[in-house]
Amino acid sequence: MTWLGIPADHPFGVATLPYGVFGTPGDPHPRAGVAVGEWIIDLPAAARRLAPELAGAVAGPSLDALLAAGPRVWAEVRARLTTWLTEEVYRDLLAHALVPARDAIMHLPFTVADYVDFYASEQHATNLGRMFRPGQDPLTPNWKHLPIGYHGRAGTVVVSGTEVVRPSGQRRGPDGEITFGPSRRLDIEAELGFVVGAGSTLGRPVDMSRFPEHVFGVCLVNDWSARDIQAWEYVPLGPFLGKSFATSISPWIVPLTALDHARVVPPARTVPLLPYLDDAGAPPWGLDLRLEVRLNGHVVSRPEFAGMYWTGAQMLAHMTANGASLRTGDLYASGTVSGASPDQRGSLIELCWGGEEPVKLPDGSVRTFLEDGDEVVITATAPGPDGAVIGLGAVGGRIGAAR
Repeated sequence: MTWLGIPADHPFGVATLPYGVFGTPGDPHPRAGVAVGEWIIDLPAAARRLAPELAGAVAGPSLDALLAAGPRVWAEVRARLTTWLTEEVYRDLLAHALVPARDAIMHLPFTVADYVDFYASEQHATNLGRMFRPGQDPLTPNWKHLPIGYHGRAGTVVVSGTEVVRPSGQRRGPDGEITFGPSRRLDIEAELGFVVGAGSTLGRPVDMSRFPEHVFGVCLVNDWSARDIQAWEYVPLGPFLGKSFATSISPWIVPLTALDHARVVPPARTVPLLPYLDDAGAPPWGLDLRLEVRLNGHVVSRPEFAGMYWTGAQMLAHMTANGASLRTGDLYASGTVSGASPDQRGSLIELCWGGEEPVKLPDGSVRTFLEDGDEVVITATAPGPDGAVIGLGAVGGRIGAAR
């Protein structure tokens, strides 16, 4: 319990304590903050007064210094925050650092060093395989042997609320004609992102067991996708302009340690894994997260992350298996989170089955893909200790017309 009087089921309770970067109209300079209930703790202001030895790690206009500080400092900062919020003696000492969350202007929380997107949902991969390769095995031969991914564009990762301008590119029509113009099949992908804190040495793979030493926390991701541009360009090297125009992330980074009670055993593997990916008998890194996707305020999907075939630890191990180094601020995402039932599909191309089954909205309109003016908001929660709810905040974006 906290002296702030936050309800026990508040998604940003003391069990969550996510980190972000904010300003206010009266003090617009970006600085690190921690969300708790309807408040944000101005972390540099709190540290200067209550923990000056940690002030350097939380200073600056982003979370970069904290991410780079490593797991010992992460644990110390979180422990101090918990103490400040649960012991009455700190009520007056912390009061100067509390800012109403309603006044906050949120910023991109860290400098994105690199961006990798995976394809870790068996259900999503199977659905797309059935659409694109009818009559064939929906999964490619390598899919259950390694986490498939691609490198995205770090410079177009944007914070929730940023307008997403409809991209233009080459398309190939049904008659084979090649044209250039705005995407007509603009889609969403509801995903979970993993934020790397401590880096690694070039040439040295990172073992799965070191996942919590390097990954600071998680965020929500919407990897917007122009399916028509993607379909024409992706053979033979994979996604490019159909993905690189924008990737939205939630403004709050939930520490990995806040998800301890959400850890579950991932789905059973149906093929033997090579040793560097074999997590049998290891501490489980599946996560019991429940996402919700709203299109113009209407819930269209409720994907469940617990069914993801590949875990964040396995993705990290594979991403570095060739000796590729990690850098502070690297972001890697899970790929679309989709479940077994139609109402758990995390992309419109699945929900409308490639355009054959339009999604009906309460106002009577239908959607196959996104129209200008549409707004998509993705939220998620996880179980916490003693019945607490761990919230991951929200990632949202509205579609603007092509320019």
